[in-house]
Amino acid sequence: MEGLELIIEMLPLIIPIVLIDLIFKIYVIIDILKEDRKVKGGNKIVWIVVSMVINFGWVIYLIFGKDEWWK
Repeated sequence: MEGLELIIEMLPLIIPIVLIDLIFKIYVIIDILKEDRKVKGGNKIVWIVVSMVINFGWVIYLIFGKDEWWK
């Protein structure tokens, strides 16, 4: 039961992290799918896969994927 108790103890820390990750993933997908959005490499599908499959892949997109980071 030690493992279960540890998980229950960590939930107040884990839940906000998971929610923040989910919110940013949704934001990045919406941003990538904008008609006027240009991404590095020109392939939006690749950036969607990167942002969804890799843990915190949205950070990679926000740093390296946006062609115009100020928009």
